[in-house]
Amino acid sequence: MFYDRFFDLCNQKGIKPSKAAEECQINKSNVSNWKNHGYVPRGDALNRIAAYFGVSTDYLLGNEQQKENPSGKTGGQEVTFDDFTYAMHDEAKELTDENKQKLLEMARFFKEQQNKKKNQ
Repeated sequence: MFYDRFFDLCNQKGIKPSKAAEECQINKSNVSNWKNHGYVPRGDALNRIAAYFGVSTDYLLGNEQQKENPSGKTGGQEVTFDDFTYAMHDEAKELTDENKQKLLEMARFFKEQQNKKKNQ
C-alpha cells in the first residue's frame, strides 16, 4: 500500500521515486525495499515524505483516502515545527542566497511584530 501511494505521488509530481527519496534525504536503496518487500518507512522518514508531497502520513499508510496537507490550520490542526521546516526547506531550496536572506529577514520581522503584540 505505501509504495503504491508513494509511486502515484511521484508520478503526479513528474519525478522518479529514487529522486523523491533523495530529495527527502532518504537512501535511494530504500525505494526498492518498499517496492519489492513491502517495507514502510517509519518516524522521521515518513514525516519527510509526507511533507515533501503535502499529504498526511495516514494517507501514505493507506489509513485515509483523501490527500490532506498536514501543514496549515486545516481541520483544527496546527502547523508543527517539523511540518513547517520541511515545507520551507522544499520551497526555499532553489532560492538564491540573497532571497534566502530576505526570507530570513521576513521571518525575523514577523517574530518581532508578534512579540510586540504580546507585550501590549
